[in-house]
Amino acid sequence: MMKKIAFLLFLIISIVSCKTENKKGEDVIETKIIETPMLAIGEFDTKAGEFVNKEVQIKGIVDHVCKHGGKKILMVTDDGDVHVTSNERFDEALKGNEITLTGVVAEERIDESTCLQMEEDNIKSHSEGASNKEQFEAKTAHIQQYRNQMKANNSDHISNYSLKYISHTKAE
Repeated sequence: MMKKIAFLLFLIISIVSCKTENKKGEDVIETKIIETPMLAIGEFDTKAGEFVNKEVQIKGIVDHVCKHGGKKILMVTDDGDVHVTSNERFDEALKGNEITLTGVVAEERIDESTCLQMEEDNIKSHSEGASNKEQFEAKTAHIQQYRNQMKANNSDHISNYSLKYISHTKAE
């Protein structure tokens, strides 16, 4: 008799604990809407490191559409600029328009090994006649600027940030 009472009690507790608020028998799916953060172009370079490989939005004017392939644009505001790359060509008609652009933050790191490779390429290019003395010296000075910047920042690298294009809308 005691076993039957214990079993019934267990059965009642099990049924009560499994009861749900959903009386229609429908599945309830919880969704979370994740908003894409908006970064001001003027603070893109300082904040982009927090968003590497993540989606962000920027708002600005398309200042330039690359004529060599059309897969790069430069977006600007009075406070700064951001380079945007795409796998597809950008429409030339975007130039001069204010847009809100969604993209994924990309980071290019320049460190000492990158500088050494750039020097090697510069020497090879010059020795093969692909660059003149002026171009060779300008590239050498540019590489030295990278090294000076790393030293001044007390860092082993420089990060250059850009966006990989996802989509855009005309700014409101």
